[in-house]
Amino acid sequence: MVRHIDLGETTADRKKSLNSFIRKGEITLGGYQKTRIYGRLDCLSGKRMKVEHRIFFKDETEAISNGYRPCGHCMRKRYQQWKANKL
Repeated sequence: MVRHIDLGETTADRKKSLNSFIRKGEITLGGYQKTRIYGRLDCLSGKRMKVEHRIFFKDETEAISNGYRPCGHCMRKRYQQWKANKL
């Protein structure tokens, strides 16, 4: 798990570091720390998050092991499975 705010001092530094992690395959999912939701990097809901609340995961296993649930917007099937298992 990598916090977005920890990737660099400036917006440009964070963007450069993030792109490097994505290219290497070290980051594949993003998450919202306040509500403990994870989703795809291209999710419109995720792109509206404040940098200080955004985190990144290598894969779904890492997100789930840290107590995060799938996004109902960009990962609808996964969210429905999670919801059904929770009930």
